[in-house]
Amino acid sequence: MNGGPILVFGARGQIGREFVALATARRVPVAALSRADADITNETTVRTVMDIHRPSAVVNAAGYTAVSNAEREPEAAQLGNVVGPAVLATACSDLSVPLIHISTDYVFDGNKKAAYVEGDRVNPLGVYGRTKAEGEAKVREIAKRHVILRTSWVYGVYGRNFMKTVLRLAAERDELRMVSDQYGCPTATFDLAEALLVVARKLPEKVSNAGTFHFAGSGSTSWFGFAEEIVKRQAIFTGRTPKVVAIKASEYPASVKRPLNSELDSTKFSNVYGFRARPWQERVAEIVAVLSKAKTPETAPQTQQS
Repeated sequence: MNGGPILVFGARGQIGREFVALATARRVPVAALSRADADITNETTVRTVMDIHRPSAVVNAAGYTAVSNAEREPEAAQLGNVVGPAVLATACSDLSVPLIHISTDYVFDGNKKAAYVEGDRVNPLGVYGRTKAEGEAKVREIAKRHVILRTSWVYGVYGRNFMKTVLRLAAERDELRMVSDQYGCPTATFDLAEALLVVARKLPEKVSNAGTFHFAGSGSTSWFGFAEEIVKRQAIFTGRTPKVVAIKASEYPASVKRPLNSELDSTKFSNVYGFRARPWQERVAEIVAVLSKAKTPETAPQTQQS
């Protein structure tokens, strides 16, 4: 990889932090920017940091991710998920820097019976998904060379996520009620960080490496199945075995409709970039072990995909 560092916007979110940690461990030059360092909606700030760092690639791990709140804060979601990506895409295009933009399964309505592929029609159910789809469109329109990486059901050692919620509930309760008719591919930030690093290295090499890709954990399950696996793995460390009870999505109070099917087919990414995520059960075991052994698990607010 030639030129300057990989410039990461949203570096304090769970994906951003994992990527920066991996790049640092691999001795890959990286410049990490939090929102306090550089708001992606501020064109002047973005131009300034781009001029300072002269990056070889830009990773956009920033954005508005509060799915439920987006219904009440559409302007904020629009700024973070549409305006910001457009600003980054323009700056990257002007400087001929590749842009890697993280998106979500929420651009789909979840009605497909099989896993979604990149060419499937987007049809978001709410404000969050709509703004993410619009942000994708801006990146495609403006950025000369880009990868849009859609992912889903993200969890890891940093930030707030489903795994950490289940671990907390398993420590407090004897019964956990979990939705069993929504399906997806749990995606570990360990794997996402690796995928982003592969893209950052290979995207500048060939124009054919650009485009929209799906990248998610290998295998699919329901929220109920995901929670069951987490509870089983934490029992090794805590001895606690709360019962996990299956419920339907209609029984769970939610302020916004969520896709029933969030499964993403990652075949295209594997074919182009030669990397596939580990089976989600393996990663769950690994990350539960890391969090269970930690005295004070990281609980910093998440600023990117959930």
